[in-house]
Amino acid sequence: MEQALFAAWVVSLVATGGSLFFSEVLKYIPCELCWYQRIFMYPLVLLLGIASAKKDYGIARYALPLSIIGGAISLYHYLVQKVPALHELGNACGIIPCNTDYINWLGFITIPFLALIAFLLITVLLIFIRTNGKEK
Repeated sequence: MEQALFAAWVVSLVATGGSLFFSEVLKYIPCELCWYQRIFMYPLVLLLGIASAKKDYGIARYALPLSIIGGAISLYHYLVQKVPALHELGNACGIIPCNTDYINWLGFITIPFLALIAFLLITVLLIFIRTNGKEK
């Protein structure tokens, strides 16, 4: 369980570092949906980091809603980018359209896809912790 909690924290830390790298180093301006994803990812770094240090497996109950909601936003954002029927929804997103692909590695890896993978990994690890009865 300790490794699962630590791994969830590392995933959140890498995802947060990646988002800051894209915006602060590469100067990609985040769209509105990117900001919402950040709202749900950034607290996970602190929550999971503290819980990992204290071996507090009960954090899964409080962190799961953040990772699930953040993942849902990432999935929606990815669909806006990649599904032609939803592409127009991204134009009404704000100053930066949400259908903007700053990166498009291998034709399907975009920033929302990376966030989705991070949220999914964190969610799976937290569910693993909850189902193995290590919550206090």
